[in-house]
Amino acid sequence: MELQAFLITFREALEALLIVGIITSYLKRVNRPEFTKYVWLGAALAIIASLGLALVFQVVLDGFATMGAQTYMKVGIMIISGLLLTQMVFWMAAQAKDISSEMKGKYDRFITTGNVIGMVVHAFLVVLREGVETVFFFAAITGGDIGKAMQTWGSFGGIVLAAVVSFLFFRGTMRIPLKTFFKVTGAFIVLIAAGLIVQAISILQDMNIIGSLVPHVYDLTWFMPEHPIDEQHYIRDTGHTPVISGDVGVFLKALFGYASSPSLEECLVYWGYFLGLYLLLRGRNERKAAAEGMEYAKESQAKIKEA
Repeated sequence: MELQAFLITFREALEALLIVGIITSYLKRVNRPEFTKYVWLGAALAIIASLGLALVFQVVLDGFATMGAQTYMKVGIMIISGLLLTQMVFWMAAQAKDISSEMKGKYDRFITTGNVIGMVVHAFLVVLREGVETVFFFAAITGGDIGKAMQTWGSFGGIVLAAVVSFLFFRGTMRIPLKTFFKVTGAFIVLIAAGLIVQAISILQDMNIIGSLVPHVYDLTWFMPEHPIDEQHYIRDTGHTPVISGDVGVFLKALFGYASSPSLEECLVYWGYFLGLYLLLRGRNERKAAAEGMEYAKESQAKIKEA
């Protein structure tokens, strides 16, 4: 859970800090530094609102627990979080290149009209979006105990690293392109998303809500059990010790949804997720290439007419 919390807070905090940093840097560049305080005010209000949302969300989750419906809530949060994580990767892949120019254009309008409230609200919404997603993801990886995720070294470390990376980026000492950087971190996020969705399927099968045509496609308990209890049972039944400890298996299960003996449905959902993601990304890239080709053709025709 700690590593999941680390990756999530790092990614979310980094997005928020980079966007706020782009805005404040631009305001200083156009000699309007007096507006930066309004951007930070909006960001601070969003952090407070996110903490309030976490508290409210925790109360709601506890309410479901008292009604005996916590498991259903957990499954729903896992599936929605997996989809949100996937959407986040798509969004950053599309926005990383043009996010700076988009922010600058928006703040040009704010500066021209003197729209201070607009600056506060925009910064508030940008940071709040990341805060809301973080709260939701924490609920998914802890099974509903948001406070537990917030108190781990992972969440604190993710925020600290995000602040350091942002500082280095704006000081000009970090040469990695944003698009490449988010692709690398996005790959880990996608693995976490796939793991959450598959774990939701596994829970539904344990509750007999979803059946299984093949309960165990293969069994890797001899190699690496997915939990220390499974390791103890394997040693008891066979007298042999697995190649890799169940402590490693439970870590990989929590992080990436590892299963030592998955059902057919778990395998289909897991690999189907990656196939679907690949097809969506390829389709998006093909549409983008076609649009760029048409734009280039129009520019070429315009130059020919001018000549």
